[in-house]
Amino acid sequence: MAGQALLDRSAAQDGMIRIPGGTFRMGSDHHYSEEAPSHRVEVDGFLMDETPVTNAQFRAFVRATGHVTFAEIPPDPKDYPGALPHMLRAGSLVFDPPPYPVDLRNWSQWWTFRFGATWRKPYGPGSSIKGLDDHPVVHVAYRDAEAYAAWAGKSLPTEAEWEFAARGGLDEAEFAWGDELTPGGRHMANTWQGNFPHENTEADGYARTSPVRAFPPNGYGLHDMIGNVWEWTSDFWSTRHPADAPKACCVPQNPRGGPEADSYDPRQPAIRIPRKVLKGGSHLCAPNYCKRYRPAARHAEPIDTSTSHVGFRCVVRGA
Repeated sequence: MAGQALLDRSAAQDGMIRIPGGTFRMGSDHHYSEEAPSHRVEVDGFLMDETPVTNAQFRAFVRATGHVTFAEIPPDPKDYPGALPHMLRAGSLVFDPPPYPVDLRNWSQWWTFRFGATWRKPYGPGSSIKGLDDHPVVHVAYRDAEAYAAWAGKSLPTEAEWEFAARGGLDEAEFAWGDELTPGGRHMANTWQGNFPHENTEADGYARTSPVRAFPPNGYGLHDMIGNVWEWTSDFWSTRHPADAPKACCVPQNPRGGPEADSYDPRQPAIRIPRKVLKGGSHLCAPNYCKRYRPAARHAEPIDTSTSHVGFRCVVRGA
């Protein structure tokens, strides 16, 4: 058993791409306010997983360690003051599209907290990941991603590392492959086509997650940096980026996000759950709702939250 665990860990360390590091403009001044201001940042070189962690890779980790994911553990009532008792059961958020247009300001119209939804059962009881070994693992909370990374001898990327890698050497380009969403009519990532959340034409070939190498890699050889699933980073959420330093000489090196205390959701003052930065967008990002299928885009996610469209990948620094 120990020998198999070593083989599994060794396999998890394969399939990494060397990212050279350098200086780039992080963020964007042209989209959502949390992406601004665009500012110069420098990151050191590192290794990054070529793809998001797959179901097969996560299964090897669980078999080797016995890890139980956050979605499989009933919530502690102390962490959720005011929660309805019948909702304090193990589960996760599952995308459940309505059959008609809904108010896009109310995400509860398309998200359902489904009891029994886990990485093994991505749509709840009765579902499975049979045939999805090469799809990204989902329903992983932050601590699950962190535990996998530690087992594999890796780390989760910072937001700056992730964004630099996603750009693939195309500094300030709109997308990871250039400035056109579908150059020549070709779909370059798994995103939403049609009117979200009720109409998906599936012009890219997929209604939900896709195999991690289904779309072309970016300039560094990384797959799925845009679309398919959002990816965890290690940085705490902040509502805006810092501005450029007043002196051109002072470019931040390997920056980190803001303090944990600033990451709490001000809309829920009684619940003190830190939030981390997600990057990359997902198969649910749509032109009429969420144009976050871009390297600069970012999203706040509580560390206790898992969903059917959030996964992760890892890095190794100093290698």
